[in-house]
Amino acid sequence: MTTIFFATDIHGSDICWNKFLNAGKFYEADVLILGGDMTGKAIVPIIEQGGGVYNTTLLQQQFVLNGADELAEMIKKIRSRGYYPYLTSPDEIAELSKDPDKIYNLFISEALKVVEQWMEIAARKLAGTGMRVYVSPGNDDRFEVDDIIRANPHITLAEGRVIQIDAHHEMITSGWSNRTPWNTYREEDEPQLAQRYDAMIKDLKDPQRAIFNIHVPPYNSNLDEAPELDAQLRPKYAGNALKPTGSSALRTAIEKHQPLLGLHGHIHEGRGSSRIGKTLCINPGSMYEQGTLLGTIVKLGKQKIDSYVLTSG
Repeated sequence: MTTIFFATDIHGSDICWNKFLNAGKFYEADVLILGGDMTGKAIVPIIEQGGGVYNTTLLQQQFVLNGADELAEMIKKIRSRGYYPYLTSPDEIAELSKDPDKIYNLFISEALKVVEQWMEIAARKLAGTGMRVYVSPGNDDRFEVDDIIRANPHITLAEGRVIQIDAHHEMITSGWSNRTPWNTYREEDEPQLAQRYDAMIKDLKDPQRAIFNIHVPPYNSNLDEAPELDAQLRPKYAGNALKPTGSSALRTAIEKHQPLLGLHGHIHEGRGSSRIGKTLCINPGSMYEQGTLLGTIVKLGKQKIDSYVLTSG
């Protein structure tokens, strides 16, 4: 029997990354799998005012920091929420405000820097453990992330590959999604997604015992319900109007091939499990801003799933 631990959508949270790396030992898992969306969503300037005083704004609340200790504590707080702190000056802020491209490039630079730091942490924690770790960036992650992961000898970049999990189970992986309102890095139309899935599925020895590690959930699976948005991308009816947002191409592939297990994310509110025919689909959800790592432990038998449980820690 093989035990896997799966988590996803940690969006730059240092706390969640460290918890993920520790999950193998904690949950006695044989395999760690991280779904997509590794990188964060925002940069937070910390502006030096002189004399050891700094100003910053986090979650619409302004802070005045006095001295190195308060600065260090704020940096830790910002990183724990998956944001990127950036020490700067009033003059640099004035210059950046004139050039949105500079702001964007700065954000990308900080995000990639953190991914590199994460790979260094992984090298230290995983060395000598024999733990197998599979990672795939998601639709929110730039393509430069792949090269950083690929360079780490302790982590396998799983995107687009068929991977042998054990003697009886293979896994296909993709972090790409169907179209979103935000025009993210890895999204495409459903026919292209279907081609992407088919290219991997054709190389499976036994699709009915396979794992489909696909970032986006299947359409109308109860794992893909997100608030319906208006033309300004604001939630309708205070977020109480939900609609399915998953991939119809993925649902078709699951209905046709009936894999043993689907592992999904993308929709942070979609925590739960669902059956599509014989296939168990799981979305553990995400609470990265709270520093909580949501996940699932799945015990794979030869022909069936022996057990699974959603975790929070």
